Amino acid sequence: MDHTPPPVSLAAALTLPRTPGRSIEVFRDGDLKFRFAARPTDGPQVPHLRDEIYFVAAGTARYRVEDRVTEVGPGDLLFCAAHVPHGFEGNSADFAVWVVFYGPEK
Repeated sequence: MDHTPPPVSLAAALTLPRTPGRSIEVFRDGDLKFRFAARPTDGPQVPHLRDEIYFVAAGTARYRVEDRVTEVGPGDLLFCAAHVPHGFEGNSADFAVWVVFYGPEK
């Protein structure tokens, strides 16, 4: 990226057009993609081809990675390796996450 993108607040991210259950791209730089998901899919996701980090922006949920389940809330940092089954369960109505994909596909 040859410039610094402007900051994106949670309030601004919540106004971005999106498809229910899906994330929307905020910006990209090479192998690094920042996305935002308000009310992501409640249940399993298709495992991704790249490592992924989530930052919980609002609300609460249970984060499942394979057979491990963890209660998560605002400020929590989550990681999921490529190809690992994962997802959110029991999402609150205001649940939202920042999503970061990075590195090459595996």
